[in-house]
Amino acid sequence: MESRPLLIVDGANVVGSRPDGWWRDRAGAAVRLRDALAPVGEAGVPPELPPPVQVVLVVEGAARHVAPAPGVEVVSAPGSGDDTMVELVAAAPDRRRVVVTADRELRERVTALGAEVRGPRWLRP
Repeated sequence: MESRPLLIVDGANVVGSRPDGWWRDRAGAAVRLRDALAPVGEAGVPPELPPPVQVVLVVEGAARHVAPAPGVEVVSAPGSGDDTMVELVAAAPDRRRVVVTADRELRERVTALGAEVRGPRWLRP
């Protein structure tokens, strides 16, 4: 059984929370987020999420073809990114699961399955 906490990041929601021109290049914004997440696997998010952490970035739409990188798994949602994140949470019932999103409906769905939720600012250094 996997013992590392599972960190699931709502790529579209987190990218959309930063007014940095992401709308001009959604895939590029997802790549920048993926790269910023790379150290989290080994460093965690102190003090709340100690390492090691399994980091999963869920992408959809224009960012669907973003590749994984060392330390970050990338899951391309075949349809709804929210549904994919709920499936990931449901598939790991015996692990600590932390979902990063500001989406209220998604928050409700994953907390009903026992996951913790943090907002996008939680990931900022």
